[in-house]
Amino acid sequence: MVTRGFTGRRPPRPEAERLPPGQYLTEDFPVLQLGPTPKIDLARWRFTLREGSKPLASWTWDEFDALPRTRWAGDIHCVTKWSKFDTAWEGVTIDDLLAAAGLAAPTAYLLAEGYDDYTTNVPVADLTGGKAMVATRYAGAPITPDHGGPARLLVPHLYFWKSAKWVKGLRFTQKDEAGFWELRGYHMYGDPWREQRFTGD
Repeated sequence: MVTRGFTGRRPPRPEAERLPPGQYLTEDFPVLQLGPTPKIDLARWRFTLREGSKPLASWTWDEFDALPRTRWAGDIHCVTKWSKFDTAWEGVTIDDLLAAAGLAAPTAYLLAEGYDDYTTNVPVADLTGGKAMVATRYAGAPITPDHGGPARLLVPHLYFWKSAKWVKGLRFTQKDEAGFWELRGYHMYGDPWREQRFTGD
């Protein structure tokens, strides 16, 4: 098993420069979700890549846990305006998932899908090139269920609603399809540095 770091690590910056516009710093890790935390049996857990309804590749928990591991440490930003500095994650990058599946991304867009039926859209270009992972550990321990464990998407350069909890797969789409919050007025992209919170921002 290989463990390495996300590419393109930035040098440390003063705290004020690390806060996107409109954000405040928190020492806590707030828990925000749509409904009850799903109960996920690792013996039945699967992570699947699909193009539309067609399965492309799938892993059991043990198979997924044996894939190359990557560590990332940095800041995360929620659309509800909190930011948390120096978070530490470990998981499987989207690049390594695609490599393990032996395929290139078939389209430019996808929807991340969760066990709670949550979806969120992300351009493939924002997941590949060392930019994102399916994380299974936080701060050196398995991710707790309230924070999206056993596995969640981590896309740290976008608002955190894009980092879908309890993720079970990525579904490639022919166009940029809105997910749960995007259908309800949230921005289709969600760049914290441009304050892209809602449609029209």
